[in-house]
Amino acid sequence: MTIEINLLAWRERRRERRSRRFYLAVIAFALLGAAGGLGLTYHVDDRLDAQKKRNAFIREQTQRLEGDIRLIGETESIQQRMSRQIEVFSDLQQGRSLTVLVLRDLAVSLVDGVHYTQLSRQGDQLHLSGQAESNHHVSEQLRSLAAAPAFAEPVLSEVESDGGPRRRFSLGINQLVRASEPSVAAGEEVP
Repeated sequence: MTIEINLLAWRERRRERRSRRFYLAVIAFALLGAAGGLGLTYHVDDRLDAQKKRNAFIREQTQRLEGDIRLIGETESIQQRMSRQIEVFSDLQQGRSLTVLVLRDLAVSLVDGVHYTQLSRQGDQLHLSGQAESNHHVSEQLRSLAAAPAFAEPVLSEVESDGGPRRRFSLGINQLVRASEPSVAAGEEVP
């Protein structure tokens, strides 16, 4: 007797099981791939957000530092301006006693019969213009200025007659004292 076995149904079921497993594996791998892609996307987005925060922080700190640098520059500018003003004030303060000394020596050395009409100063050089009753008075005035402790030897630049005995003169003289030298108190004698 021959027994015939129909294996067709068994093969069909096996093929269906294999197909189902294959489709389930494909779906599982697709879900796994989608989950991995989604996870990777979240990770990249998270890293991108963190980098954006770092960049924003750096930008904020850079702006703050630029503001500080600008403030430092303004402060240095103010400091330089104040230093120049302090120098000017110091020079003026030192020059006060020098001006008093120069004017005192000019007044003390003034000879009778002579009066000054103009005085100007450029640095340590004084330029005097005046009138005298005679040439002798002009000479006396030059000697008196040469004897003053605050001045060097005067240089007469011109003497003119106004048609009468009076003489107009101009002279230049250098100061011997400087603003940095100690000032002379009022009433003290200058050696």
